[in-house]
Amino acid sequence: MAAICVFCASSRTLDQRWLDLATDTGAEIARRGHTLVSGGGRVGMMGAVADGARAAGGPTVGVIPQALVDLEVADLRSDELLVTDSMASRKTLMIDKSDAFLALPGGLGTLDELFEVWTTATLTMHAKPMVLVDADHFYQPLLTWLADLTDQHFLKPAGLDLLTVVDSVPAALDVLESHLA
Repeated sequence: MAAICVFCASSRTLDQRWLDLATDTGAEIARRGHTLVSGGGRVGMMGAVADGARAAGGPTVGVIPQALVDLEVADLRSDELLVTDSMASRKTLMIDKSDAFLALPGGLGTLDELFEVWTTATLTMHAKPMVLVDADHFYQPLLTWLADLTDQHFLKPAGLDLLTVVDSVPAALDVLESHLA
């Protein structure tokens, strides 16, 4: 059993399809016997992924800064809720607590978390697998830009290759499980 960290949106105004994707992600993680690690929020996709994992019988670990607890958005139903003093320490603890990373569609927070994990991997600070779920081509503009960065030598191809891109959650978990085996 692995601890799989999911990065995703916490917006309360998302289309239902994104919430469904998050719920299905949590459920699939649990069905495969893994622990969900998330940002510890109960709203948006972040709340949906944790609800999906719990509904399928899986354990959840939430990592959230005190400032967000104070805003009353903490997932108090987490099996383990870890409260940090800052967003930076939250990311560090999420990396430490996780064996692998899966990024769903999201905004700045999701990208911040993904890029932190990816950057530290390129610096060989960890060798944990990372997968980006490009559902409905959500990340295509970003992927095009990243390929251009590589073409212009701002990003080494080996760095780009550390992130696997797939179009579905089952494919993402297959990739993560193959790297963890």
